[in-house]
Amino acid sequence: MVSVLAVVAAVLGSTVLSTAGNGHGASSGGRAEARGGTGAQARAGAHGRGAVPGDAAAGRPESAARPGAAPKPEKCADGKNPAASLQPSGAEGAAVKRIKKKGKLVVGVDQNSYLWGYRDPASGDIEGFDIDLVKAIARDLLGDGGADKVTYKTIPTDQRIPAIQSGEVDMVVRTMTIACDRLDKVAFSTGYFEAGQQLLAPKKNARVKGFDKSMRGKRVCYASGSTAESMMKSPNYRALGAKPVVVPNQLDCLVRLQLGEADATVTDSALGAGQAAQDPSVELIGEPETVEPYGVAMNLKDKDLVRRVNKVLGDFRKSGWRTSYDRWLADDMMGTEDKKPSPPKALYRD
Repeated sequence: MVSVLAVVAAVLGSTVLSTAGNGHGASSGGRAEARGGTGAQARAGAHGRGAVPGDAAAGRPESAARPGAAPKPEKCADGKNPAASLQPSGAEGAAVKRIKKKGKLVVGVDQNSYLWGYRDPASGDIEGFDIDLVKAIARDLLGDGGADKVTYKTIPTDQRIPAIQSGEVDMVVRTMTIACDRLDKVAFSTGYFEAGQQLLAPKKNARVKGFDKSMRGKRVCYASGSTAESMMKSPNYRALGAKPVVVPNQLDCLVRLQLGEADATVTDSALGAGQAAQDPSVELIGEPETVEPYGVAMNLKDKDLVRRVNKVLGDFRKSGWRTSYDRWLADDMMGTEDKKPSPPKALYRD
């Protein structure tokens, strides 16, 4: 897809978020309810935002101690790995019974992350690796027809945690990093994919060459409420002197690159690969700065649902993970062409 078409697709995707939020969109069978007008409309006033809503943390991520250092899995203040979750169980507690009683699973997803959670322009359905996982969870909770009983709610990056806390969604499956600064806000499943923060820049005449002095004074884009924002606001990365361009959704950064309103993007390597597949004029550069597992996020009180999702993930790792990876990601994940990627090992704390 050429750059101009990618701009159009990104703008259209963001427009759907703002226009369908009035309840006009279909809500199940792969279609999505939307909320929170965002996207290319947010260009005005996004530069140099001050206070950040949602779950962004000012402290440095453990896995990104300094620019260019070898990334390590994050450790929390108590020395534990944040990716350690609850033991899997098929038991039905209050949360599982709630979902079964209402006969549907409400999930916060993205519709703009190509290959992960994106709206197919032909069918209008939301598809991708994350969506395959949602369907597996729905089938386990609601039976063989469960995949058709999902209500997809498209939410901006910085509204993932508020949507869970308010009960607007039962869970979020949206390339969400399991991080220490989020553990007191939401509960996570075990990790189902591993990525890291990396730079996305134009292939030609790139002004930013890496997490180094080339970043000083340059416009660097990232999403509000993302781990990219947490990293770039930490002391050693802030000292690089980049000018922040903060947007509600990560795909908006690709639009900024295409319009010449940003010089580079900081994003998860997995999302960056999807954006490079959308627009061949950009590419991932350097190596990931962090080690970040993606998890399914749920309400802290829904412990039985966390255990149930972990049971589903146990099965998904054995069969569905490889099928979904080959379908959506294998052709576009840079650096994995001659490897056989596998899901991260499940870690439990109890």
